[in-house]
Amino acid sequence: MPHRAVHTHLLDAAEPLFPDLHAALTRLGPLEFPRRDDQGFPEYLCRAIAGQQISVKAARSIWSRVEESAGGVPLLDHFHEGNTACLRGCGLSGAKTKTIITIADTHRTVGLDTEELRALSVPERTARLTSIWGVGQWTADMMNMFYFGEPDIWPDGDVAARKTLERLTSKRRKTVRTAQMFKPYRSWLALYMWAHVDAPPDGDVV
Repeated sequence: MPHRAVHTHLLDAAEPLFPDLHAALTRLGPLEFPRRDDQGFPEYLCRAIAGQQISVKAARSIWSRVEESAGGVPLLDHFHEGNTACLRGCGLSGAKTKTIITIADTHRTVGLDTEELRALSVPERTARLTSIWGVGQWTADMMNMFYFGEPDIWPDGDVAARKTLERLTSKRRKTVRTAQMFKPYRSWLALYMWAHVDAPPDGDVV
């Protein structure tokens, strides 16, 4: 659905019960939902993991060092246990290094084919992703929203999205329940919550 029609849908859902939310949505106007699927999924997932819980600037700097450390070797081939020290030297934490190596190993053995994953339902895809060591529900939500373009994900594990929706609606009402009122565009609702507080998702996926 075009983003203007989505904006209208969210406004209509908010107006009867949530005046503060309706005002925020009105002020923000129609938003474009960013897509970040211009590279293969395993590489994108690795980069997303590397950038979690740090600033965008720091994430870019670390990833630049990771790419340089590969010396022209395809990144997924570069990500293996023998290069653990090298990857740690680029600024990756031990947990992130282990996760990235596990993602690459999973792709080599089981496969993380982009189109195969795209063909799965959201629950099936989420289960596949969260079975990988170090990949949790929040990461799976971000992948579903920004890489696979799923329009109806409410990332309740994202502090900024959840707290902003609480402030604009009711702190006594669970945000999962509130977000249900905005189906089938809960991903867009989260996007508006981040835009309202001018904050990227926790651990921005860049």
